[in-house]
Amino acid sequence: VLVEGSASVDESAITGESIPVDKQPGDRLIGATVSRSGYCKMRAEKVGDETALSQIIRLVDEATSSKAPIAKLADKVAGVFVPVVIAIAVVAAVVWLLCGATFEFALTIAVSVLVVSCPCALGLATPTAIMVGTGRGASNGILIKSAEALETAHDVLDKTGTITQGQPVVTDLAPQAQVSEEALLTTAASLEALSEHPLARAIVEEARRRGVSFLPVTEFSQIPGQGIQGKVEGKVCLAGNRRMMDAFGVRGATLDAIQDRMADEGKTPLFFAADGELLGVIAVADVVKPTSRQAVADLQAMGIEVVMLTGDNRRTAEAIRRQVSVDRVVAEVLPEDKEREIRALQESGRKVAMVGDGINDAPALARADVGIAIGAGTDVAMESADIVLMKNDLLDVAAAVELSRATIRNIKENLFWAFFYNAICIPIAAGCFYAAFDLKMNPMVAALAMSFSSVFVVSNALRLRFFKPKHGSSAAGAHAEPAPQTPQAPLASQAPQVSQTPQASQASQAPLAAACPAPGAAPSDCACPVQDAATITTPTGGNTMKKHLIVEGMMCQNCVKHVTKALAGLPGAADVAVNLEGKCADVTVPESVTDAAITAAVVDAGYEVKSIETVA
Repeated sequence: VLVEGSASVDESAITGESIPVDKQPGDRLIGATVSRSGYCKMRAEKVGDETALSQIIRLVDEATSSKAPIAKLADKVAGVFVPVVIAIAVVAAVVWLLCGATFEFALTIAVSVLVVSCPCALGLATPTAIMVGTGRGASNGILIKSAEALETAHDVLDKTGTITQGQPVVTDLAPQAQVSEEALLTTAASLEALSEHPLARAIVEEARRRGVSFLPVTEFSQIPGQGIQGKVEGKVCLAGNRRMMDAFGVRGATLDAIQDRMADEGKTPLFFAADGELLGVIAVADVVKPTSRQAVADLQAMGIEVVMLTGDNRRTAEAIRRQVSVDRVVAEVLPEDKEREIRALQESGRKVAMVGDGINDAPALARADVGIAIGAGTDVAMESADIVLMKNDLLDVAAAVELSRATIRNIKENLFWAFFYNAICIPIAAGCFYAAFDLKMNPMVAALAMSFSSVFVVSNALRLRFFKPKHGSSAAGAHAEPAPQTPQAPLASQAPQVSQTPQASQASQAPLAAACPAPGAAPSDCACPVQDAATITTPTGGNTMKKHLIVEGMMCQNCVKHVTKALAGLPGAADVAVNLEGKCADVTVPESVTDAAITAAVVDAGYEVKSIETVA
């Protein structure tokens, strides 16, 4: 419990809510959350095994120990099949002896039955298909950690970092009628540049992206739980929440309307004023990933019910639900609530797959029939999951489901062939058609037939190597349609003009890795470090141009090699430089090589091109 001071606390590790929460004396603080700004003097009421993090660990342990392994059909069948075949061989030999056949003939019959029915095909049916299926998944950036993970029917999704980007960005600028967008953003960014608050960073990044200049600020101070103030060009400027505007007597006829509308859209409004006059409002939100809406639609088209679990408040959760069209949303849930929701679905007789990325998702990931972790998530989440999506793309959930269904279908085909083959060959080997058609099976022919059945099963399993998902990041390509934002409701005539920034209308413009912090900036501005890079230089002739690419999906030096090889394979390519840490690459190509050709080469190598720019 906070007893003195105030702070802005990032509680995403526990609740999943990406927007920091302002804490005042008397508010509860949770271990494993992070204070982003402010001063805290607190009283610890729960320690050791009583802390929230310890309870999460206990939930994970209980879930993993209680999850029953899926019974292997082939193992069950083999347990019955082998003694039955031995009994058939013995009975066939005895019957032929009683019918007056020689011992040599009866022994040949028994050996033929045993050899032709050797359950190699049954034993190979499941593991070969799973081996090829998991290998194919790995080549598409889907790491499958257990064979049980290849059976799934229903999906539940976490929100923060899974459906959304997981970090706040500016979505709307709403200046007053007499104030320009640039003037509002200049004042806002100048003040927020001195703040430690995470929402301040979003405004500063937007100002840098637009090339807005920063003004000097004097007499800067923070007001706990409300915002900040300072002098800009001799004017006393304020930046903060609605409570701060009320405290300083700043009035605006549309303040309530703006705040309510933005809250309904899942956005956090920040108000700015100068000398007691409202300048405008800047909205900040954790925006939906560009592929999330398509991913949800793909899952629903496959007959899967999609539920969103989130620690966010209900209004924010409903705004996200409207944007991506999930079937149902459960908001304001803690880690134990997520795990309880998964268990309730399972108790209703449904198979459940959980997709998440944070510590707070770990119990639910462990409890679910299939836990799917986003590769950019926490180690705890990935350790608790059965499947890890290395490309950090929700579209790959649909691809993973497709792959699992293709693998299970392949296993069933293999098992069918194994049974069909035995149903035909065992009666022939037992001599059932000898009296009528003089048809029996030599042990050598039986061995050949048994070998053929194994070859058939393995060959059928190898067909999975050519599996290509209809859905997923590999199938969708590098240019997925962004999720549309919630329609803007018209305000009263005196309401300020609302301008939606590119982050809201095009989520691919959200901030990338720190090495390339300014999407849309000139390639020369990309501060890609020199380590973890691969470079190839070859001579070129004629008119050439240098291309700078932002590449998603590279995880290790092998990925660097693959991207380097793909770019070097372009006609006339030269000076190929691929950087792992910066998630970027440079290549010089003839003018005849189009951006589409460059993108296709990288996509064929299994990676995603976020953007391509020509370096002057």
